[in-house]
Amino acid sequence: MGFLANKKALVLGIASKKSIAYGIAKAIHHQGAEVAITFQNERLEERAKNFATELSSPFFLKCDVDEDNDIKNLFEGVNKYWDKIDIIVHSIAFAPREMLQGNYLDNLTRDGFRIAHETSSYSFAAIGKAAIPLLSPNSALLTLSYIGAVKAMPSYNVMGVAKASLESNIKYMAANLGPNGVRVNGISAGPIKTLAASGVKDLKKFLTFVEEASPLRRNVSIEEVGNTAAFLCSDLASAITGEITYVDCGYNIIGVTS
Repeated sequence: MGFLANKKALVLGIASKKSIAYGIAKAIHHQGAEVAITFQNERLEERAKNFATELSSPFFLKCDVDEDNDIKNLFEGVNKYWDKIDIIVHSIAFAPREMLQGNYLDNLTRDGFRIAHETSSYSFAAIGKAAIPLLSPNSALLTLSYIGAVKAMPSYNVMGVAKASLESNIKYMAANLGPNGVRVNGISAGPIKTLAASGVKDLKKFLTFVEEASPLRRNVSIEEVGNTAAFLCSDLASAITGEITYVDCGYNIIGVTS
């Protein structure tokens, strides 16, 4: 029996078997949690059904986090199956592809800036707010960030600014929900070749650089991020909240490389 036995976990953001959300869902399921998942739209419903089958999910529900009604309907739907939620994993981010090309200001637009922040940062707070009636006293919320939130990274551009907003969100949500026993944390994962990351220019070049520069001389895997997520969402991490945990083979500690 795993250390998440009898926990009920809702995972948002599984796009493929290469996605970080998939690695987290598998790790949480492996540790004994009952895992339910969401999908963004009807086009992705069949794929979600397959993931749900693999994870023995009791249900899977539609939720486009850019739509307030979808968020409301999601938790009404969850409540038909569960009377509580112990774990929520938010692994959702988006910025228009053209804004992840060139220098930060080259393709910056007001609408693109808004979209990046609404989808990548506001949605986490909106999910947390809507979930409050179902959160158990020892529940945990988790989201995914990246080093581009605190350091300027080539081509990451507006997504870095949105991730900075997300990391601030984590702290404010942790302070808000802490008196109820609810913990809120983030993982800042190293670069991984996911569908979302494929929109960042020169990703392959950066993966090679991190592999050569990080203390462990390799890149991180979705399984390793998943294992850290499972720990942070468990009672083993009962005194950890408002934190950003780096899972990047140590790359974040490096200044000048030799």
